[in-house]
Formats: sequence, structure tokens, C-alpha cells
Amino acid sequence: MISKSKNLIALFTALFLLLIGIQGYFMYKTYQVKEREIYRTVHKRLTDYTDRLEDKGAMRKSPDDSIQAILVRFKDRKITRDEFLDLFDKNRKATEKEFSKFVDKQFKEEGYQVAVKIEYSSIVFNPTKTNLISKPIVIYETEKKVKNAGIANTGSWETISKSTDADDKKITRNNSFSVRSITGYEILNIKNVVFKELTLLFLCCITLLASVLSLYIFTIKNLIKQQKQIEVLHTIVDNISHEFKTPIATLKIASKALKKNINHETTLPLMDRQIIRLENLLQQLHQEEHEENEGKIRPEDWKFFIQDLAFTYSGNTFRLQSNVVKELPFDKILMETVIKNLCENSVKYGASEIDINITDLEKHLEITVADNGEGIPKNEMKSIFEKFYRIQANNIHNTKGLGLGLYFVHNIIKKYKGKIDVNSTLKKGTTFKIHLPYEN
Repeated sequence: MISKSKNLIALFTALFLLLIGIQGYFMYKTYQVKEREIYRTVHKRLTDYTDRLEDKGAMRKSPDDSIQAILVRFKDRKITRDEFLDLFDKNRKATEKEFSKFVDKQFKEEGYQVAVKIEYSSIVFNPTKTNLISKPIVIYETEKKVKNAGIANTGSWETISKSTDADDKKITRNNSFSVRSITGYEILNIKNVVFKELTLLFLCCITLLASVLSLYIFTIKNLIKQQKQIEVLHTIVDNISHEFKTPIATLKIASKALKKNINHETTLPLMDRQIIRLENLLQQLHQEEHEENEGKIRPEDWKFFIQDLAFTYSGNTFRLQSNVVKELPFDKILMETVIKNLCENSVKYGASEIDINITDLEKHLEITVADNGEGIPKNEMKSIFEKFYRIQANNIHNTKGLGLGLYFVHNIIKKYKGKIDVNSTLKKGTTFKIHLPYEN
């Protein structure tokens, strides 16, 4: 059940992340489509005008055009490169303001901040295939500068001037140039424009995502709550099934003793105590009732715990020393669990003698359980309080049990904000020392 709950959480998380991914992809694609649409609008409105500007650059005029003559002069090295570039630079500066006003006027209503740049990317002298420029020349540009063109329009053409000999009609001079141009457009506030036009759509997407997120959080919280409840139930069942073993075993032994008519005065009270213990264990299924009826432990209860153990494990020696003379604010069932689990753990791991010391130090109870058993290897010491953990020898478990006894002991000590120390020597024994604070 716990595994199924975890799988459901993982499934819902994966579905939620998938939905976020799909919605994010949809919004991104919608943004791109809208951006391209706006750029196409800008391109369509300006194309005719920018084409006319290029024509004014004299690259499509008659053979005796002044720019054609400049190209020829530059090719023939009659003007320097700097002088050649300066002519285009002066033309660009002279037309920049007028060009900017025209572009701004076209998109004033929409609020687009449009930058345009027209440049010659290459000017090739055809007879020798020589490119006259090493980098693009800007011939027209708006006051707003293009940094990364969102859309670009390319063009190419040829301009030719020829000289023919009057006598033999042969071409004596051929000044033919191939020109390539690039017109780049950039909407400087494109992100704001797109988001403004898609505000309603984005708000709907965000609202939908927020609703799904709320549903996801609600579902995950419920699953986690159910998982915790299941874990608590498993812990209770584990606890009860573990704790049932001792009273049942004791009752079996007591039943045999009764059949043999052995020591009725001791056996009957022992059976009564085990029946009461079984009833108390069942009450743990009703946790709230158990907490409300939580009782104190009396001085004589410690002696009864050890008597029951000595009766159940008649082949072992249990020695109790206690200076407790008053009721203490600890739950009797939980204290019995601590004492019996520690002692049974000692018996499981080869102890024949177990010493139990209960010392009341005023606002502080100290419980010591020492045995002469096999001891605990150092490399396993840090794991002995883990759930279902059992000490191993050559990777083979030599003792029966679920590995729950010390786990329950540790949880009970945590409940009372106490601490437990363990000292162990192989082949000599182990000592558990518990410190439990309390208020009178």
C-alpha cells in the first residue's frame, strides 16, 4: 500500500510536470508565431519604401550614373578606400533623420519601435570576380540601431557600363558590377508588444496552470497524509505483533504449569498480568483512547516485569535492583516494552545472566540492562535501532525475530525526550543505559 501511494505521487508529479511542459511549449510557440506575424507586417509595410531607397543609391540607374562612376573610380584606385566609404557614410547621415521619421510614423499607432538598416554586403567587379569591399557598407539606417535583425530581406543585381571601339566595334572597356544587399528589421520592443497582444491568452494559461497546481498540491497532500496514516498503522501492527509474542509465550508456559498443579499462587497472578498486557496492547489500535488513559507506573511494577521474564525464560538468571519508591509519570505499557525488549534481546544473543538496575534520581530515571551475551560488533552498533535490522554473523541471521525490539525501545525513549547509550564487548556482553527526564 505504501509503495502504491508513492507510485501515485510519482505519477501525479510526472503528469503535472508534463502539463507544465506542454503548456510552456504552447505559450512559447504562440509567442513565436505572434512575433513572426508582427515582423511580417513590418516587412510588408516597409519593403516598397526601402526598395526605393536602394534605387536612390543609383545601383539600378543608367550606365553614366554618379555612383556607378564612383565604383569605377574606386576600382581603378582613383579614390582611396576611406574616401569611398566616406561617401556612403555622408549619405547615410544625411538621410537618417528623414528615414527615421518615416518609419516611426508608419507604426506610431501600434507603438512599435522599429529599427531598419540597409547595407551592401558585397560589390563584385565581374570581369575579375573581385569583391571591392571586405565588410558590409551601411547605406541607410534609422536613428534606432539594429542589433539583432528579427527579419532580413536580401537582394542582388548587376550594373554595367561598356565602351566600344568605333572602327572594329569591339568592346574595349567593361565595367560590370554585381551587388548584393541586405535590409534588416528589428522591433526593439518586440517582447512588450507580443506580451501586450497576448495578455488575455497568457492570463488564461496562467489561471489554468494555477488551478492545476492547486489540484496537484491538494492531491499530493492527501496522498502524503494517507501514506503517513498507512505507515502509522503498519508501525502499530508491527508493534502489537511483536509485543504479543512475550505474553502469549508466558501464558503457554503458565497454562502448562497449571495443568501440572505447580505453584498456583504465582502462576495465576502472572496469567492475569499477561492478559492485562494483551488488553493494553490491543488498546494501541485506538491511539486516542490510549493516550487519554495513559497510566503511571508503580514501584512494584518493575518487579513484576522481571518476574514474568524469569518465569518465561527459566533457564536464564534475571537480577533486579531498584530504588524506586513512588509512582512515576511514565506509561506502564511502554516501560514494560522497554524492559522486556532489552532483556529478550539479551536472551536471543546468548546471555545467561541479565542485571537490571532502576534508579530514581529525582526528575530523572536511569535504567541499566547489562548482560554477559555475545556482544555487538562495532560496525553494526550504529544500525541496531533501525527498523527490521538484526545483527548478522557471516551474513546469516542466527536469531529469530523481526528486528523490531530495539526499534521500539528507541522510539519510546524519543517520546520521553530521553537518550540511550550502548557499550558492548564481543564475547563479554552488552550494557544499555537509558536516561529519562520527568517532572513531578
